[in-house]
Amino acid sequence: MSSRRGAVVDWVAGLGGLTAGLLIAVVTAPVGVSGAVFLLPVQLSVFGVPNPAVTPTNLLFNVVAGPGALWRYRRHGTLRGPLTRRLVLGTLPGVVAGAALRVFVLPGPAVFRLLIAALLLPLGLWLCARTLRPARTEPGAEPSPRTVTALALAVGVVGGIYGIGGGSLLGPVLVGRGMPVARVAPAALAATFATSVVGAATFALLSLVSDGTVAPDWFLGLSCGLGGLVGGYLGALLQPRLPDTALRLLLGALATTTGAVYAAQTPA
Repeated sequence: MSSRRGAVVDWVAGLGGLTAGLLIAVVTAPVGVSGAVFLLPVQLSVFGVPNPAVTPTNLLFNVVAGPGALWRYRRHGTLRGPLTRRLVLGTLPGVVAGAALRVFVLPGPAVFRLLIAALLLPLGLWLCARTLRPARTEPGAEPSPRTVTALALAVGVVGGIYGIGGGSLLGPVLVGRGMPVARVAPAALAATFATSVVGAATFALLSLVSDGTVAPDWFLGLSCGLGGLVGGYLGALLQPRLPDTALRLLLGALATTTGAVYAAQTPA
């Protein structure tokens, strides 16, 4: 009887993860964000995924969900170009370092909640500010290739710690530096997908030498990822029909609110 009840609970959690992944990806994919940045608090608060397993579970979501939106962008030929290569090559070594830091330096839930707040609050405020007062794109205003690579490396470290792949941080930063959204969004999603594959594999290896719960929650991660796969495809498909300003403001409000909630829950 107890095993049957446990199976029912698992399938309910799987259906909830599928729904959460789908809804989040539909909203975030049109602006080049995988949605993992918003799924992570849901995993912590709703599904109770333990630390630090929540981070590789989030990376697993990116691995499964990423191809949906990327396939749509590839059909439009927007995945090719030097920006995609620079972001991917810069974030890959960073995410490995970030994963190691997450396991051996920042495993505690209190520190992790503070990190969530520290990342989401600035990200949300940045999105809102850049939407309400967009930066003017001028010739020569874009960052240099060396700057882009260094930024991708730093964001890769943060993304490895946080479990978001890094693309959702690179996107708003590069757009704020003068790059067009249509060019940044596919490259940021490609970097998120590539670093999530490497990050998830790194956590799987670290689970062999760590005493904590380091391996991802495979069932929940796959459930959320399948929802994100469908949601990402639909979001990329609907992108031309959705008001960009409203979506950016919605993302900024979600990130700011989530960051504020976790900041309030962090012990003094």
